Amino acid sequence: MRAPTAWPDVERTPAGLRARVAAVVADRLFRKAVRTLPIRVEYPDGTVLGRNPADRDAPRMILHRPADFAARLGTGGLIGFGESYMAGDWSAPDPAATLTVFAASVETLVPAPLRTLRRLYVARHPVAERNSESNTRGNIARHYDLSNTLFELFLDETLSYSSALFPATEPPPRWADLAAAQRAKIDRILDRAKVGPGTRLLEIGTGWGELALRAAERGAVVRSVTLSTEQRALALDRITAAGRVDQVTIDLLDYRSVEGEFDAVVSVEMIEAVGYDYLDTFFQTIDRVLAPDGRAVLQAITMPHHRMLATRHTYTWVQKYIFPGGFLPSTRLLRDVVARSTGLVVREELSMGEHYAHTLRLWQQRFNSHADQVAALGFDSLFRRMWQLYLAHAEAGFRCGYLDVHHILLTRAGAN
Repeated sequence: MRAPTAWPDVERTPAGLRARVAAVVADRLFRKAVRTLPIRVEYPDGTVLGRNPADRDAPRMILHRPADFAARLGTGGLIGFGESYMAGDWSAPDPAATLTVFAASVETLVPAPLRTLRRLYVARHPVAERNSESNTRGNIARHYDLSNTLFELFLDETLSYSSALFPATEPPPRWADLAAAQRAKIDRILDRAKVGPGTRLLEIGTGWGELALRAAERGAVVRSVTLSTEQRALALDRITAAGRVDQVTIDLLDYRSVEGEFDAVVSVEMIEAVGYDYLDTFFQTIDRVLAPDGRAVLQAITMPHHRMLATRHTYTWVQKYIFPGGFLPSTRLLRDVVARSTGLVVREELSMGEHYAHTLRLWQQRFNSHADQVAALGFDSLFRRMWQLYLAHAEAGFRCGYLDVHHILLTRAGAN
């Protein structure tokens, strides 16, 4: 699978009376907002806006086509903001630094009266992208089946596409060994799930097989389920090469269809693909297959509860272009769902958002350094800008605390 070759909502600048009026309003709101931010917004005519326009060390946002940018922002909101970057209406030497400024001020960028009208003007989720059993595989394919080679270009040798866990004894600037940090993350999950010789382990969301391999090395018998045909193919190759085919089974299967009993269940950043409407089903599945004294460990990207409530029905740029059907829960929501739908309890939570910000910074460096190879795979310049923005957008969220990532341990209510 490859990225689309046509991007109609990006290649076409909004036009008409409605777009012109929306552009005027958006331009005024944007200029007013950035005048309060620690940023340099640079216009072609030499105008520089920001809290301190003379500060040349502030993150820069360079507007190349202000009129087009305003038209997209006015008609598309935050989706238009992202599409304007894809179209080249604006750029930034360090997109993550620029987006961090905006993300840190997300509560105040839009005037309060407009925030109260949010549901009237923001896009809604397409029905075709709800994570029902009939839709989910297509949603997954649009991201994870793009190309295994694409992911190999910017991931480390473990092919782990989730937050690493760097050494607590070293300051962040010295976090360089991404592969070691990914293995440390996996080992912590397996340790908390008490995976060892003979453990019957269910993994929901295979990735490219690194966790299954490390569990098998401990002597576990692993069943892993995924909806990505590309990931499954490469994971099976890696399992075979490691001589672990007798211990690891990887099925192309929806988590809702899993049967059997398991001593441990683990899932690394798959819950974001479950969807708000299906969280009860997800945890009920874990409850159903987990042995009486079993343990479940999740790695989950989260957002603050009040922001989740405000945005859970909003269709975002990330959902439109990167993760169709995606939804980020809050830890409070996860605890509430577990309590009302299962006999499980949350025993432990570990916050590690700073580690994800650094993981994403390393991915961006590798992605940008392999631009020629990405192009050679057939991904056009618009796709490359889209992914640069996606990785930078994610880093910004973790950098300012708008996003977090947690390890969450679940056991049965009566377990020690």
